[in-house]
Amino acid sequence: MLPAFSSAPYSLSLGEAEHMSVRNGILAILTLGPAYGLQLHAELLLRAAHRASVNAGQIYATLDRLGTQGRIERAGATDDGLPLYRLTLAGREEASAWLRADAPIDLDWIEMLDRVLIACSLETADAVSVVDAHLLEWSTHAEPPMPDAPAGTYAARASARLAEAAQDWLNDVRAAAASGTLRRPFSDERPRRGRRPAATAG
Repeated sequence: MLPAFSSAPYSLSLGEAEHMSVRNGILAILTLGPAYGLQLHAELLLRAAHRASVNAGQIYATLDRLGTQGRIERAGATDDGLPLYRLTLAGREEASAWLRADAPIDLDWIEMLDRVLIACSLETADAVSVVDAHLLEWSTHAEPPMPDAPAGTYAARASARLAEAAQDWLNDVRAAAASGTLRRPFSDERPRRGRRPAATAG
């Protein structure tokens, strides 16, 4: 029971297709300290720029769920009354688990970008180890046998090229992770209140 989390300024009906790493990304960013909803939205887009389709409504809906699940709690408010959120012990443990190199690796491309780029942006993560874990997984991952047909041949080629592309990208990011060039504290720029998005049906 956490009624305080129902006062989000946006509403959005989310489908089952929402990536879990949006949730994980919010938890990871909160390892830097308390933040408010629009701030978390801006920080997610700064750290995971490929997530441009994530809107503020999704952030507030995820915060509602995280509050209900005991992963975050209220931490006061900003000077102009925006509620601040912070990690609970359970939320901090979940965030730390996602940022560890021994966490299960998801070879979904977007999930990989989420975890690697957000880890690289945080002082709280061993980003090089996270990148190395993904490199190892991509280099050793075996695709299931493809049908013995022309389409199977091209599907196998696509999988091989995707693995090559992932490893090329990860090697590029590893250099940035090692140098710390992607690390950033909370932005000093205060996000502006946007228009209330139209609620989706369903």
